[in-house]
Amino acid sequence: MIRLEGLTKRYGAFTAVDAIDLEVPKGSLFGLLGPNGAGKTTTLRMIAGILQPDEGRVLVEGFDVVRDPYQAKRRLGYIPDRPFVYEKLTGAELLRFVAGLYGQDGAAIEERIEELLRLWDLERWADELVESYSHGMRQKLIISAALVHRPTVLVIDEPMVGLDPKSARLLKDLLRAFAQTGGTALISTHTLAFAEVLCERMAVIDTGRIVALGSVEDLRAQAKAESSGLEEIFLRLTGGAAEGELLRVLEG
Repeated sequence: MIRLEGLTKRYGAFTAVDAIDLEVPKGSLFGLLGPNGAGKTTTLRMIAGILQPDEGRVLVEGFDVVRDPYQAKRRLGYIPDRPFVYEKLTGAELLRFVAGLYGQDGAAIEERIEELLRLWDLERWADELVESYSHGMRQKLIISAALVHRPTVLVIDEPMVGLDPKSARLLKDLLRAFAQTGGTALISTHTLAFAEVLCERMAVIDTGRIVALGSVEDLRAQAKAESSGLEEIFLRLTGGAAEGELLRVLEG
């Protein structure tokens, strides 16, 4: 379970996240949608404990991320929007290092590392330096690092970047299985088709505020977009450019 209560983050006079209230129930896959600069990544970084909120609080399975970071973070796995990794480690060493941050080592972790590398077809790259990995391979390694300590909550920022169709399908299946076993995931993505098939409920954020919340049907009603797909709903809720505006730009 993830709960946000009045969550706010400012950078000087600019309010990036503006008093967000949100609850992601246990065992659910929840989408966070919004245009560039809407506040999605800032929100996820506060949940992960990378940024501290200026106001409000984040609870992960009942533990306050600021007041009780150890208990909150040991339950959480974070997949960032860019796969920054230690390039002078091998893939297996990186996973071993991350597991060690959670106080986990020994035979059980070695078995877990082998399991994750095999899942993503990275076994033959296990002892190669990460600097030799492609972007997609790094993304799969970052996903593995988020899962290595067996978290019960996942916070995911643009998981599809760099993944080939086979890996993208595997990620969908993995997240569905995660939720079916009681895991909770908050997923930020610009891939609307991914969100539509995977997430039972979604929040649309714009200029730091939640402007719509619910299932696709709920969002359709809030956008007054009968029979429209998620793309049209999203554009209506976030003020996407209308056809007339685009024609004026093209015609000069």
